[in-house]
Amino acid sequence: MRTGIVMTAQPGLERLAARAEELGFSSLWVYDTPMVHGDPFVSLALCAKATSRIRLGIGVTSPALRSAPAAAAALGSLNALAPGRVICGVGTGNTARRTLGMRPTKVAELESFAAALQALIAGRETDYREGARSSRVRFLHAGPYVNTEDPVEFVVAAFGPKVAALAGRLGAGLISFAMHDPAAWSALGQARRAAGGGEGSSYLISALRVLADGEDRHGDSVKDAVGHIALSALIFGADDPDFRAVLPPEQAAAVDRLLQLRGTGVADPGRHHALYHNYLGPLSPADRGLIVPSLVDRFGLVGTRDELIGRIDVLEKAGVDELVLHPAVDPEAEMAEFARLLL
Repeated sequence: MRTGIVMTAQPGLERLAARAEELGFSSLWVYDTPMVHGDPFVSLALCAKATSRIRLGIGVTSPALRSAPAAAAALGSLNALAPGRVICGVGTGNTARRTLGMRPTKVAELESFAAALQALIAGRETDYREGARSSRVRFLHAGPYVNTEDPVEFVVAAFGPKVAALAGRLGAGLISFAMHDPAAWSALGQARRAAGGGEGSSYLISALRVLADGEDRHGDSVKDAVGHIALSALIFGADDPDFRAVLPPEQAAAVDRLLQLRGTGVADPGRHHALYHNYLGPLSPADRGLIVPSLVDRFGLVGTRDELIGRIDVLEKAGVDELVLHPAVDPEAEMAEFARLLL
């Protein structure tokens, strides 16, 4: 299975991108979360100049964040710096919208946005609409400014068959966050193929911890390694009552403790300010108690070297083509450890 790295947009990311390329990773992704982290296109432009091989991914942008022309200009500019190395993830903006106190966009709007983006970045003309007014748009001077010649890979963020089918209609791949159930990946692949999807790649974003001999698989060092991913599930549960309702009791109770710790509640219209503080950053010691054992088991890849290789092999057979890991404690050291295990 191929392996990649995902990080938040921040100064100095280009140094880690160069190291990831040196270690042999296939891709480097940056989240598009405007009010939480830096701008992914700025960070990836610097990464493009610091690397020559590694693919550069946006994980993921959304019609609720950018218009299709603005997103296409950013992608085309990045593609001019890293020809043929760009991956564009698109989604409903679940996290990025919730960090603004808003709700994700609709799937139909996502499909229209993604189709327009695919057309523009390939140099074709497409419809552009604002309210009741629409027009046909295209790049007016592509060659000197943006690259529409080299292909951009597209993937759609999906957790269920409806969006996987959208990926199939677009001829795009899939990307999902912390979804470690092989049966779920098989179902996504089947839905994409049934909708006409071709050979687009499937990417799994996760966190990983290789256990030392005798190490507690639910201890503090493990929580620190995978807790930023597990905590994001609790934050989602605190922000979405429907998601909290399907969590097992231990995790639902952790959601309630999170709300208490943050000093907010589900009815607070400004709860996103408290909930998304340090989102996907290193787990704070105060939050360790929230990462209950079942969260570690469900939202992280934790085990001995042989156990992890076995789990990854099962995921690959279920349709995952690339495992994209998010190091949070010491990114350079963690990337080196991932490389020893997986490359």
